[in-house]
Amino acid sequence: MRNSLAGLVDVCCVLVFVAIGRASHDEAAGLAGFASTAWPFLAGLGAGWGAMRAWRRPERVWPVGAGVWVSTVAVGMALRAVAGQGTAVAFVIVASVFLGAALLGWRVGARLVAARKVSAGV
Repeated sequence: MRNSLAGLVDVCCVLVFVAIGRASHDEAAGLAGFASTAWPFLAGLGAGWGAMRAWRRPERVWPVGAGVWVSTVAVGMALRAVAGQGTAVAFVIVASVFLGAALLGWRVGARLVAARKVSAGV
């Protein structure tokens, strides 16, 4: 998988999380509010990509996907706390579950597709 596509998929996972969360809480749809919610998690995603050197094998579930996921949540929540944004326990749980499912899920799907191609001789 191309690195840029994998990075884009990860960014989209975070942006979908933010969009769903903001919509479910009837928060304003403005760009500033969206960006205010997204930046801590995007920074955490970037930190995870750097720490895991994800560009080498971005499709790997372990350790790359797991490291990117943990970093996205941990750094994102830390930055939210520093910025005075909410980090309620329920929010941390929901963010962890959603981002884990999204950031690991696409990687599992990519591995399954690749395995099918190999077994089919494609």
